[in-house]
Amino acid sequence: MFTSTLMLFFLLAAPLQEAKPVIDNNRVSVREVRIPALSERKGKPLTIGPRGDDVVAIDLDGTTGYFVPKGTTHPMPQHGIVIELKNVSVPPLENKTKYPLAFPRPEVKKVLENDRVIIWDYTWTAGKPTPMHFHDKDVVVVYLADGELKSTTPEGNVDVNPISFGLTKFNRPNRSHTEEVVKGSARAIIVELK
Repeated sequence: MFTSTLMLFFLLAAPLQEAKPVIDNNRVSVREVRIPALSERKGKPLTIGPRGDDVVAIDLDGTTGYFVPKGTTHPMPQHGIVIELKNVSVPPLENKTKYPLAFPRPEVKKVLENDRVIIWDYTWTAGKPTPMHFHDKDVVVVYLADGELKSTTPEGNVDVNPISFGLTKFNRPNRSHTEEVVKGSARAIIVELK
């Protein structure tokens, strides 16, 4: 049986197999990739795939996300976050709160939804907190701006988190809070796992 590293060698382009996971748990393995410009690769495009698992790629240059089903290929972003979805499905938690789900929310842009993920793009507005909301799914958040986000729970607990372009986090469900950008700016592509 192939080890994870050997599988990556055979199934992904070289820059990805060399990248150490920034997140690796029972749901996802996440890597940041940077590949040389096409001219430096002698005109040969690099691709994701074909894969044994589904993949979500966040193109940090194009600031968008896309889904690559297992067994298919897709051009690899020159600078991106590649999220390998492990073959685990966890149903969303029942929302027993009085708050709406994190998605959808006002001013959100839905990138895509299928039976594995919901990918959405959100830009926080300074001085305008999001509505209090409940997270019912595991999520991978890829930030596309530098700033600070204030999170406030229904009980009034406040956390201020610095964010930066490309910072990637994995968050478990069963959380309620509002969010507000308090320094700089804040934008993210959020991948909710089904």
